[in-house]
Amino acid sequence: MKRSETGALTAKQKIAKRVAQEIRDGDVVNLGIGLPTLIPAFLDSRIDIQIQSENGFIGLTDVNEQTDKDLVNAGGQPTGLRPGGSYFDSSVSFALIRGGHVDVSVLGGLEVDEQGNLANWMVPGKMVPGMGGAMDLVTGAKKVIIAMEHCAKDGAAKIVKRCTLPLTAVGVVSMIVTELAVFRFAERGLELIELADGVDLDTVKAKTTASFAVNLPQL
Repeated sequence: MKRSETGALTAKQKIAKRVAQEIRDGDVVNLGIGLPTLIPAFLDSRIDIQIQSENGFIGLTDVNEQTDKDLVNAGGQPTGLRPGGSYFDSSVSFALIRGGHVDVSVLGGLEVDEQGNLANWMVPGKMVPGMGGAMDLVTGAKKVIIAMEHCAKDGAAKIVKRCTLPLTAVGVVSMIVTELAVFRFAERGLELIELADGVDLDTVKAKTTASFAVNLPQL
């Protein structure tokens, strides 16, 4: 696993490590492209999960020595298939997703707002390779976790009052995990439930334009 030059976890690895704590034994999990693919490296070895991919697999694993060059995940990355895993056509794959058989879906995000709306599939004016399965995954999964860096590259907030980018889906986000904090959506709206080590509340407030309640055990 590639780490920073100092040997510490990178921001994305910190996020992946924290998200891994939300995955339970027996879960069927869909991991989006990019950051979410780092999560398996941080999973508790005592749990047994099934990783589903919308391009037609269940039971994906890390790459092994006998990798089939034609076996790739939804992001086109080489992958392995665990004993008992299977592959099938897209209609079956999306029947699993739309039928509510995915327990946890983890995706990246461009924006999440205080209503739980998600924008993660396009930026107007930039090339879009395709819509992918995000819209199905966030409406079909039982729990939707957005794993993303807290701010955009230009420093702009990504947890906002109202999404300005085209929406992927409305009111679907269960939890947001960034390198700074963990938020969840509860009955009263967006709640801050955890700060990362070394991060204070003022820092999170300064980098978040959405309104949120503070529900930290230590406060």
